Order: sequence, then C-alpha cells, then structure tokens
Amino acid sequence: MAPEIIQPKSVHSTVGVGYSHVARVGDTIYIAGQVALNRLGNLVGEDDIEAQTQQAFENLQAILNELGGSLNDIVKMTTYLTDRSQLEAFRRVRNRYLSDSFPPNTLLFISGLAQPEYLVEIEAVAVVSAPRAGPTAH
Repeated sequence: MAPEIIQPKSVHSTVGVGYSHVARVGDTIYIAGQVALNRLGNLVGEDDIEAQTQQAFENLQAILNELGGSLNDIVKMTTYLTDRSQLEAFRRVRNRYLSDSFPPNTLLFISGLAQPEYLVEIEAVAVVSAPRAGPTAH
C-alpha cells in the first residue's frame, strides 16, 4: 500500500519548506512533529512552555479531526523538550488533552529544535479508519 502525503488545511502550510505534516498508509496516520505555530504559521507563546504545548496539541487535534479522528486515536507519540525544568508544565497541559489511558510516549530532552524559540515538539502515530467509498453498482 503506497503512502498518501496529506497537507491538512487546518494547520500551517509546509509547501516549499521540504516536509509534509502527514503521511497516511491505510488506517495509520503519521504526523510530523508539531510545534507552536498557529494556522497562519505564527509562533504562539514565545518563552511559554504551556502555551506552546497547548498549540502543539491543538495542531495534532486539528489534523486528526480533519482526517476523521481524534486525539484518542493516537497509538504512539514522541515528545521533544528543550528544558528539563519545564516537564511538569508540559504534563499539566498534556493531561488536559489526553485521557488517563495515555498512549506510549518517548520523551527526549534535546539542546534545540528547528528554531531556537521552539520549546516543545510532538509527533504522533494514530490509527483512524480510512473513509470508505460508497457501494459500487454491478
């Protein structure tokens, strides 16, 4: 099954910058790391880990909603934080978006992301039933 590259309309465009937000293979959706860029591509929450985490989860939620899913469909996440001292603030926001049955998550503390003002990046894999074509006439 060939991957389908998707440019969701609910988040900022990646056209011309060398990556895509989403690849879908069957029911599996691979979402590139989401940072605190709003739909217009503007940074939300400079120097504010909670605001940036909220925007990253809003982006994940918007992408999944657009593709017929929700945050509950996430089966694996990878989270990158640039400051270990911000872990509890990250968790407070995460807990507002995810249920008590958290998906597996790899958490990494790194020295930096694509832009120095980015404090958090979250990528995800979700399983969402692909839209089915209607019945065909015989």
